[in-house]
Amino acid sequence: MWASVDSKAKFFGILDQLVAAGKAPERVVASFKDFYENYSTAIASSGNPGCDEAFATRVQATIADVVFAQFVSPYTFPSFHTRILEPYDYYNFGQRYVGSLVNFSSSVVGNAERLDEIEAQLAAGHNVVLLANHQTEADPGVFAHMTEATHPRLAQEVIYVAGDRVVTDALCKPFSMGRNLFCVHSKKHLDDIPELKAAKQETNRRTLVAMARAFNEGGKLVWIAPSGGRDRPNAEGVWRPDAFDPSAVELMRNLLARAKQPGHLYPMAMWSWKLMPPPPTIDKALGERRLTNYTGVGISVAPELDVDAVTAAADGDKEAAQRLLADAALEAVREQYAALDHAIADPAWRATQQQFSQPWAGKRA
Repeated sequence: MWASVDSKAKFFGILDQLVAAGKAPERVVASFKDFYENYSTAIASSGNPGCDEAFATRVQATIADVVFAQFVSPYTFPSFHTRILEPYDYYNFGQRYVGSLVNFSSSVVGNAERLDEIEAQLAAGHNVVLLANHQTEADPGVFAHMTEATHPRLAQEVIYVAGDRVVTDALCKPFSMGRNLFCVHSKKHLDDIPELKAAKQETNRRTLVAMARAFNEGGKLVWIAPSGGRDRPNAEGVWRPDAFDPSAVELMRNLLARAKQPGHLYPMAMWSWKLMPPPPTIDKALGERRLTNYTGVGISVAPELDVDAVTAAADGDKEAAQRLLADAALEAVREQYAALDHAIADPAWRATQQQFSQPWAGKRA
């Protein structure tokens, strides 16, 4: 049905037919049409060859194909989900979409040598947790694109700690199916539907068991957003990494400390909000509007946290130690984020800063 679609008129026509036949919710189709419009505008603004109506339609038709398949045969995510590569490669499906919106000429990686350090630790059987800020639903694709040229293992084998939205929202699910995930229910959403709270807590318990088992095996890279959600701009429209929940950081520290293999905590900044900006306020309803832009993005890893040194001032007070560790991680992320913000906005300044690189330069077709 979708393979021959090569124009907006044909694409919208099929969407309307699905609604008329009762095979797709009208609300979802309306969201898809809006998604198509702003996506086609975004890629057209890139000026890249071939980014025309036919290209936009092919990308959107591919997304529609896998999204509407979920209404026929919905996928249920287990506590530990392994990315699906066959019979359909959901990883490359997500990478193609995100990559079409990334302006690689203005994108940057900060402190690439720390990616080397992390890869060596993983190769030695150690575990690594990235304590990152979170800005868009496309963050897994952004991280993979920033690392794949030089560190494909990091790009492909990282496990994301995923909340409710990315495993339940109709448009999110196919993209999530291409990533390794530890599925959890955020504290922010545990009470949304009171009768489901106990089931959500049980899912979280199973996920903790899966995490502990994975860390005992060793060689695992885990990405988590200790803020519990995506960053939002302040009243002046300025974006900044949101505060970290000390209990989320402590959970990762504790899991690493209890594992049979050594573990490491690295703060990491992600600059990606412009690619798919979230709604200005936190909306518990699923099915949010998807806005897209063609833009530069970036990641930057801070030095590994020395947990003992950071928490020494707590003098045995566990809660104080947790706050100190979360604050240290957040401060490091905000410092890296500020540098990324400057580097992406000002290429001339970026050229004077040795910590920034573009590992994909000369390697992209």
